[in-house]
Amino acid sequence: MGLCDGRVVIVTGAGRGLGRAYALGLAREGAKVVVNDLGVGTHGDATAERPAAQVVEEIRAMGGEAVASYDDVTDWEAGGRIVRTALDAFGDLHAVVNNAGFVRDRMFVSCTPEEWDAVINIHLRGHFCSSRHAVDYWRAQQKAGKAVDARIINTTSGAGLHGSIGQSAYSAAKGGIASLTLVQAAELARYGITANALAPNARTRMTETAFAEAMQAKEGEFDIYDPENTAPLVAWLCSPQSADVSGQVFELLGGNIRLCLGWTDGPEFDKGSRWDAAGIGGKIHDLMRERPKAKPVWGTQ
Repeated sequence: MGLCDGRVVIVTGAGRGLGRAYALGLAREGAKVVVNDLGVGTHGDATAERPAAQVVEEIRAMGGEAVASYDDVTDWEAGGRIVRTALDAFGDLHAVVNNAGFVRDRMFVSCTPEEWDAVINIHLRGHFCSSRHAVDYWRAQQKAGKAVDARIINTTSGAGLHGSIGQSAYSAAKGGIASLTLVQAAELARYGITANALAPNARTRMTETAFAEAMQAKEGEFDIYDPENTAPLVAWLCSPQSADVSGQVFELLGGNIRLCLGWTDGPEFDKGSRWDAAGIGGKIHDLMRERPKAKPVWGTQ
């Protein structure tokens, strides 16, 4: 018996890296998986590759059930087709794992509008389309009197939580996804849907581009950057066991799992009357000295 027996899960960007690890891990736990992947390069460039089909073959070879999807997660109609693929193949849907994405690293002063739009599109709009169609399906079920126990798993990043030099668009998109997750959790609970987000630390095509040397596996040591390390958390979040967990952002590195606190109220001071521009600066500096030290932006250390 697996944690996800009988569950149907869509995983986007599942042809390689973390997505592949999630799809395989879910299948091992008994889930039926829609393996969605366009087969693009690390910058979103078109290729002739079809890694989704390869992952489906791997799942079927281990005795699991899976189908491939080659739809574009940023396309509204395609998002509906991804959900329809799950329903046509397996008759139901229980979770969407939004993992698809790419990077176009560039310092802010060099970033072009085209690069900015491409990164925001794949991450933010890509998290919207298939999830929105999935929510329509779950909401209709709930309104028809059926019990719904559904999951949305989003992918943020440390870049989105505290910034990353050379990744302004990516950081902005991933920060938006963290906020999106909070809103989804608050709005969708009434329908039996939870929403959580991951900020994984793993060796993928994207991270190897920027951090290849730092993420090298060390012989004889636990490989903390192995994408497989995050798969158990994803399987648990997709399972019925996580029904009481929503609106959380998880960071995971190797065997270290952390709950993120996010934005919250900090030090404050009420003067009791209107501030003047000349006098407000001193109090702002006082409050900054009182607040806990923030995590540094990646690349500034």
